[in-house]
Parts: sequence; C-alpha cells; structure tokens
Amino acid sequence: MIVTTIFVLGIVSIVAGDFYSSRYDDFDVQPLLENDRILLSYTKCFIDQGPCTPDAKDFKKVIPEALETSCGKCTPKQKELIKKVVKAVMDRHPGAWGQLVDRYDKDRKYRDNFNKFLEED
Repeated sequence: MIVTTIFVLGIVSIVAGDFYSSRYDDFDVQPLLENDRILLSYTKCFIDQGPCTPDAKDFKKVIPEALETSCGKCTPKQKELIKKVVKAVMDRHPGAWGQLVDRYDKDRKYRDNFNKFLEED
C-alpha cells in the first residue's frame, strides 16, 4: 500500500512538472489589456529596455521555452491569458511586437507554430 502511494505521488509530481507553476493562472490581465502604459512596461521589461516587476521577471524567464514549444508547458488557463496579452500587443503595438520577435525569435524559427498556437481555440 505504501509503495503504491509513493508511486502515485511520484507520477503526480512528474505530471505536474510538465507544466509551469499554476501560481499565475489567476493573474489579472485586465489591467494590461486596458492600460497601454502597463502593457508597454511589461514589453519593455521583456526586451531589456525597462524595469521589471517581480511578476514580469517570472514571465520573462519562460518566454524562450514557451515560444519554442508554443506554450507546451502552459496550463490551459495560462494559454488563454498569454493569447490575450500577445494579441493585444500585436494589435495595438506592432512595433513593440516586432522588437519582441527580434529579441526572442530573430531567425523566425518558431513563428509559424506560434501563430498556429495563437489561432487555436
């Protein structure tokens, strides 16, 4: 019985390790979506042109891997939040979006897959 319990807990921890922390699943993106100053401050953090809040620093750490895997380790809620924020930057601040792409996908290796991810429901 104890061996089975340890095995199950081990499997659960491995599966949980396949996703980013759910700490930010309830992150309120509305202030970013409603306030260009806040949206751009996060963007500037991500491209090393401005200071980073603690939350922005955490997000910045996972950008390369999330881009490479089209958010493969994101929880469903994180995917939803990321799509909203990325689409807002793309629509309202295409220059800033271009700088983000240049910073994290200079060779445009991930562009097609990431665009498909953005279009998924």
